[in-house]
Amino acid sequence: MADKDQFKNSTISGEMPEQLSVPLQALWHDGKGDWKTAHDLIDHLDDRDAAHVHAYLHRKEGDLWNAAYWYKRAGKSVPDQSLEEEWEELVQLYISMT
Repeated sequence: MADKDQFKNSTISGEMPEQLSVPLQALWHDGKGDWKTAHDLIDHLDDRDAAHVHAYLHRKEGDLWNAAYWYKRAGKSVPDQSLEEEWEELVQLYISMT
């Protein structure tokens, strides 16, 4: 995946890029409006990256207590930015790690 804009455009076209990490797969499904699939992909994983995306998903869901728990597991603070801004930052972060 080359950049955030291409990733974002792929959510519009409905064609998931190949070889995405699980955090990016979850963010892709969330970007398409499929929170449940996004959550199902990340829910059972224990690493910090998964915890970070998991936290965002619960924040988006409105379950702020659960989100705070997952941010703590990820070693992150609860952000004070919009959900859209956080999604874009997460996408950029995980693209840069590939």
